[in-house]
Amino acid sequence: MNHSMINAFVSMQSMQQKLDVIAHNIANVNTTGYKRREASFQDILTNVYQQPAGFEQAGRLTPLGFPQGWGAKIGQIELAMEQAALHSTGNPFDLGIEGNGLFEVQRNSVDANGDPVVAWTRDGSFQLMQDPANPGSMILATQQGDRVRGVDGGPIVVPTNYSIRIDEAGRVFATNHSNPEAEPIETGQLALMRAVRPQVLVNDGSNLFTLPPGVAAEGVLERVDPTTNDANERQKVAVRQGFLEQSNVSLTDEMTELMTVQRAYQLNARAITSSDTLMNLTNNLRA
Repeated sequence: MNHSMINAFVSMQSMQQKLDVIAHNIANVNTTGYKRREASFQDILTNVYQQPAGFEQAGRLTPLGFPQGWGAKIGQIELAMEQAALHSTGNPFDLGIEGNGLFEVQRNSVDANGDPVVAWTRDGSFQLMQDPANPGSMILATQQGDRVRGVDGGPIVVPTNYSIRIDEAGRVFATNHSNPEAEPIETGQLALMRAVRPQVLVNDGSNLFTLPPGVAAEGVLERVDPTTNDANERQKVAVRQGFLEQSNVSLTDEMTELMTVQRAYQLNARAITSSDTLMNLTNNLRA
């Protein structure tokens, strides 16, 4: 197989992966808290061939050598953590995050070591459900029933018949329905994490992110404490009660990228067709 066919074949495989990433983004344009994926390309291998010395002519400005590539591949697929718009819902259990932060949840499953699986999400469409360990209390959970974790690693527990208020720092206050005049009690504080290396996070379904097997959270995620004064405005994180973050996917940008990648895919397909035609002509030559 000649160089042009190898180059086009390898590049077409990478273009197909890029199309899959774009399709996934478009499919989640209306998913709450979804973060789009971005795929970057890199050269596989580039050789430099030297032309004969006879090509050296007076006035030639380009070097004799010319590069011969072997296609491109997907270098990495990274999460784009840019802030998306917050949509007001009026639901006290809907929470949105301003800034680079993630809610921490505990899934209803265990890993290979028998430890609970911890995940992170930007989807703050939560609910109150009954605590299996204490029927007289409620716990904050996702729509799939995964527990929302507090800074102490435990669930956010709210007494039955209490309403909740959550401030910008993620502190949860409960008020008794039967005595609204009573002082609210603080029942916990939401655990918030910042993604330092978002490209390491793995999509675990249900709009949740987990760590790959054998990878520790240190260096990938760091704890965020919104109660402290951060001098760097870009690092500040705030929780907004009654809001949900929309997807940060721009349908216009994704459709533009889709057409660009499709054109590149077609160009490589035509290169294979042209190479096959030339090889067929060569095989049919008669002396």
